[in-house]
Amino acid sequence: MLFEIVGMDEKSRSKFVLCVRNDGADDLEPRKVYQVLSDRSAALDGYSRVIDESGEDYLYPAEYFVAVRLPVAISRQWVSLSPVVRQPVRRILARLVRRPPF
Repeated sequence: MLFEIVGMDEKSRSKFVLCVRNDGADDLEPRKVYQVLSDRSAALDGYSRVIDESGEDYLYPAEYFVAVRLPVAISRQWVSLSPVVRQPVRRILARLVRRPPF
């Protein structure tokens, strides 16, 4: 399994989220995986600090995302990638998410 969706109670521990909607936010694309940075204050207000398509971290409503757990090897490599290199990886993961599971 490439990734698994985790329960909402695990969302605060997840380092990665799957965007499920963007409500017009230009730097978020639905069906793409994004890295999340820990921000307790934002989480208490219902927001997630996400590294978006611009390569910068911004606050977005938490309901835009579903937490996912990536295999350790993938998450380590993801964090070490530069934002420029992450773009093709996001596209690959987005294609895998769109495919039917059969």
